[in-house]
Amino acid sequence: GLCVLLLYTTPLSCFANFSQAKELIYKIKEGLPRGTFIGAIGVDLNLDFTVEPPFLFNLPQKKVSEQYVNLNNTTGELLTSATEIDRETLCPDNSEGQGCVLSLDVFVLPQQYFQLVKVKIFIEDVNDNRPKFPVDEISMSIPENAPVNARYAVEQSAVDPDLGLHGVQTYWLVNDFSMFTLDVEENEGGELTPFLIVTETLDRETQAEYITDIIAEDGGIPPLLGAATLKIILTDVNDNCPQFTESQINVTLHGNTTKGAHLARLHAFDPDLGANAQISYAYSERVPRDTRSLFHLDRIAGVIKLAGKIDTGTATFYKLTVLANGPGCIPAVAIVTVHIIKVVTGPPAVIPRYIAPEKDGVVTIKESEPAFSPIAFFTIKNIDINQRVDCHLEGNGPFRLVPYQLFKNEFLLETTEALDYEKTQEYELIVVAKNTKGLVIKTFVKVQILDENDNAPVFQQSLVEISVEENNPPNTFLTQLQASDQDSEGRGEVIYLLGGDAPGMFVVDRVTGVLTVATSLDREEKETYRFIVRAVDQGTPRRESIATVVVTVQDRNDNSPRFINKDFTFFVPENFPGYGEIGVLSVTDADAGENGWVALSILNGSDIFMIDTGRGALRAKTSLDREQQGTYQLWIEAADGGEPALTSVTMVTVLLLDVNDNPPIVLFPQSNQSYLLVLPNTVPGTSITEVYAVDKDTGMNAVIAYSIIKRKGGEPGSFAIDAETGNITLKRELSNRGLYSLLVKVSDHGQPEPLYSTVMVNFFVNETVSNESYIQSLLTREADIEVEERPWYIGQMTEGPERYKLFPCQPVLIALSVTCLGLFFLVVMLTSYICCKRFKKNRKKRSEVDIPLKMKNDSMQVVNRKLRQISNI
Repeated sequence: GLCVLLLYTTPLSCFANFSQAKELIYKIKEGLPRGTFIGAIGVDLNLDFTVEPPFLFNLPQKKVSEQYVNLNNTTGELLTSATEIDRETLCPDNSEGQGCVLSLDVFVLPQQYFQLVKVKIFIEDVNDNRPKFPVDEISMSIPENAPVNARYAVEQSAVDPDLGLHGVQTYWLVNDFSMFTLDVEENEGGELTPFLIVTETLDRETQAEYITDIIAEDGGIPPLLGAATLKIILTDVNDNCPQFTESQINVTLHGNTTKGAHLARLHAFDPDLGANAQISYAYSERVPRDTRSLFHLDRIAGVIKLAGKIDTGTATFYKLTVLANGPGCIPAVAIVTVHIIKVVTGPPAVIPRYIAPEKDGVVTIKESEPAFSPIAFFTIKNIDINQRVDCHLEGNGPFRLVPYQLFKNEFLLETTEALDYEKTQEYELIVVAKNTKGLVIKTFVKVQILDENDNAPVFQQSLVEISVEENNPPNTFLTQLQASDQDSEGRGEVIYLLGGDAPGMFVVDRVTGVLTVATSLDREEKETYRFIVRAVDQGTPRRESIATVVVTVQDRNDNSPRFINKDFTFFVPENFPGYGEIGVLSVTDADAGENGWVALSILNGSDIFMIDTGRGALRAKTSLDREQQGTYQLWIEAADGGEPALTSVTMVTVLLLDVNDNPPIVLFPQSNQSYLLVLPNTVPGTSITEVYAVDKDTGMNAVIAYSIIKRKGGEPGSFAIDAETGNITLKRELSNRGLYSLLVKVSDHGQPEPLYSTVMVNFFVNETVSNESYIQSLLTREADIEVEERPWYIGQMTEGPERYKLFPCQPVLIALSVTCLGLFFLVVMLTSYICCKRFKKNRKKRSEVDIPLKMKNDSMQVVNRKLRQISNI
């Protein structure tokens, strides 16, 4: 019966222990920050949180669950933890059709309310990943004869772990050179593959390689991009055929030319590569067989030499048709015409003897050989005694053929100046001998120049100036150094080295000359680096040249303005004139240019103070009064001129120094018309009243001294005033009844001039006041106030040096005190005892005397604790 009753009165039944497990589903996006609300389990289960004992919520698998979520044990609220949820990490194999789910089991406790709640949190994808290509550089080979609209798949497509629209959506080229375009195809699995499409006719011989960037773009808002370098290499196709540089060559040949003589050299070229550019030379079928045998043609080099003896009786003219054959090409044709000159019997013969190295009629000589180096001797034979032979040299070059002085018919071939391989690598010379009958003999000589390491590398720029922003990332590219060497082979290969003065942070690639900086630079540490770079060739001996590199570090606004002091304190006398300079705030900024320009501003108190931005001078717009406010605290902000501006703040304390600009103010008596009733039987030594004054200044400017400067009535010395307290004491018995008046001077100790005020202290000596109007008439009546016969300042405090003039015997008293120390202590003790006894006696008498005070407004005020009673009369 109790359980049935509870069913209607509580949200949970007695059988809550046997309740069914429930399931809650939440959806959140990945990457949410810590503390983001996911859901409230208790609220979503419609639990009554008013029950006792209260509900508790618990995660049994804490290691797994608390890595991503936090559960409030009392409210059941689920929040994200410090570990951000990354869908791609949590569900690496998750596809678009499947959801990424974080499953949790939550226990609802205590036992009487126990429930098992299954919580499923679906993690929704956000665009937090960029497309990424598997390689940084993609190379594609396309034949140069590829037709327009030919398609080539880019196999290394980009990958984006995000799903749906957040994945890769399209591809595009940064530069298509107006030769290519991209198309994207989607396969059955939904993957996109970019295809490179040829839009114009390609020609490897015009441009063999195209380099651009291929961009992969996802569908996020905003979209994220991934990039890779796309290198398009055009492969060679045999689309060019050989062509002769000269299609018509004329050769003159004497009938007595020796076998093996060099007649001509043909040259053809093919702009294709490799096997497509191989050329072979051959005679046309139209050339007779015996002619082919007489004139030997080298199939590879294209050189034609005389292979037999010429029969001048049968032929004086030969036409040689030479073909240049390339693979799959129609041969190119060149015509070599050989004219035979008959030689009369007994023609002169030219016999060469080489001094320089020679092989197959080719003489080699080093370019380092000096001028007038001998190359060969030429001897003229078969000359009659009566015949005269003219021997000379044909051809261009620094050579000459001169008769040898010691022997007749001997000619020396030599250089006329130093040779330079870099200008000309070979020369073709003809030694011509001609007799008086007009017979001519020609001997061909080919001179090849051998290269030597006689050139040092040369930098394109001897001074390389580079600018780089500070705080650069490591391994930042600075420039590529370029030096060339005119020598051949290894002698012209250049490597790059840093000079010994180069800081260790700079690195140069030995082969490419790429200069990088390995670390981040700081302009404030050093603004300019200057060092040497060497370019060294590989010849023997090695030659090198140098270039100067100047690296200027450009400023970035990475330094805040810095005040010289952590805070500033300025002491200024009050009444300081307006717009006067209170103090200067020194501030620096290590940056340069606009980044180092500092402007100062006051964050508070700008209505009173202003600051000079140029000098940092703090000024007050008006004169300041210490009595109104003695201390000012200002916050000064320094902002530089960078974008964005950097700032710093310092506190400035302005302390006003007191100036004696306030005279003492008498608070009691309140008026010159006030009076005090004094009984005639008042005993001398009784304290009658006091003068009380205050000074708004501070220090010595506020130390007050009291003195009686004039009197009316009574005998001189009847009253005395304490210079420090202002307490007025009766010194003599009052013999006459009536009005007594004292003019009291209240003076401060200010410098350079003390300030003072005066007040009239009136005493009416009588047993009582019978006629108040009579007393008022006495107070208002003008009467002379006599000067005290006894100087008022004797025995009292005075200002300035006058105080010391009152005590001319002070040094004597000090000396007597030292010598009579024992007697001094005895006198002090006795005096103290007597004074104490007298004080007690007077105090007892004074307690029985009423001291009334009559003010203009007939009001009573208590001014001093020394006055026992003040009453109206």
